[in-house]
Amino acid sequence: MELWNSLQEKLEEVAFFAEMVSEGEESEVGELERGFSDLEQVVEKAETQALLSGEYDQESAILTIHSGSGGDDAQDWAQILLRMYLRWGESEGLKMDLAETSPADHGIHSATIFVSGENAYGLLRSERGVHRLVRISPFDSAKRRHTSFAKVDVVPEIAKAKDVEIRSDDLKIDTYRSSGAGGQHVNKTDSAVRITHLPTGVVAACQNERSQHANKEQAMRVLKAKLYEMQVQQREEHLSELRGENTEAAWGYQIRNYVLHPYSIVKDRRTGAEDSQVQAVLDGKLSIFIRSYLEACARLGREPLPGEAGSDDD
Repeated sequence: MELWNSLQEKLEEVAFFAEMVSEGEESEVGELERGFSDLEQVVEKAETQALLSGEYDQESAILTIHSGSGGDDAQDWAQILLRMYLRWGESEGLKMDLAETSPADHGIHSATIFVSGENAYGLLRSERGVHRLVRISPFDSAKRRHTSFAKVDVVPEIAKAKDVEIRSDDLKIDTYRSSGAGGQHVNKTDSAVRITHLPTGVVAACQNERSQHANKEQAMRVLKAKLYEMQVQQREEHLSELRGENTEAAWGYQIRNYVLHPYSIVKDRRTGAEDSQVQAVLDGKLSIFIRSYLEACARLGREPLPGEAGSDDD
C-alpha cells in the first residue's frame, strides 16, 4: 500500500505541474521534469518488485565471489566485483556485511557477503554464474589484452536452512590467523575459521569477526545455507531429469561479458541486455541487468541460460 500510495502521489504531482506548464507557467518546467524523473524511478521499482515472485525472493542472501582463471588479472577482477556489489547494495539500501575475504597478491581469492534487506535474494539471484572480463592487463608490461574470470555464487539465507542437520563427525574445522587489514588483533590470534563439510566438499569460512567463536557461528550460517540450497537444487535437477530438461551450467560458461578493450560494453549472454557505460556498471549500476533477467524468468517460466540471447559481440 505504501508503494501504491507513493505512485498515486507522484502521478498527481506530475499532473499538477503539467497542467501549470500547459497554462503558460514556464517557470514550472524544471519541477515537471524532476517530478517525471521521480515518477519513473518509483514505477521502475514497482515493476521490478512485481517480478519478484520466487519462493525465496524476499529472503536475505549470501553472496560469494571466487577468482577463476586468469592469474593476477582474475584476482584483481574478483576484487573489482566485490567493490561493485558493495556499491550496488549501498545504492539499494541493503545491509552488506563482509563476512570473509581471502587476500591475494593482486586482489582477492574469494569473499563472502551477508546481504539483508528488502528482496535481497530476489535481486541478487540474477548475478549467479561466471563473469568474464576483457581488458588491457595492468599487470602486463607489454600492454596486451587479457581475459579473466570470476565466479559468483548466491544462496538465500532462509529460516529452513537453520534446521539443516549436520553431524559433527562430518565437519573438518580449521582455524588460522586472519589476514589483511583489521588492526593488531586479527594478526595475533588464530581467530579465522574454515569449515569443510566432508560428505559434500562444501567449504565455508569467516575471518572478519574478532573472536573465533563468532567466526565459527558465521561460517556455520554460510555452510547451512549452502547445504540447504544444494538440497533444493538436487530436487530441481531430479524434476528436470523427469521432464527431460538439462539446465546445468559449467564453469567457464559465462553469464556476462565486461569488455573494456577494444571497445566498451557490458553484455548479458542470457538476456541480451547491454550497457556501454562500463564504469557506471562497475560502480554498481546493475538495474538494467537485474530487471532484464527477472523479465526473462517471467517470460520463460524458468531461468534464462547463457547463449540464449544470441552470439557475443566479443
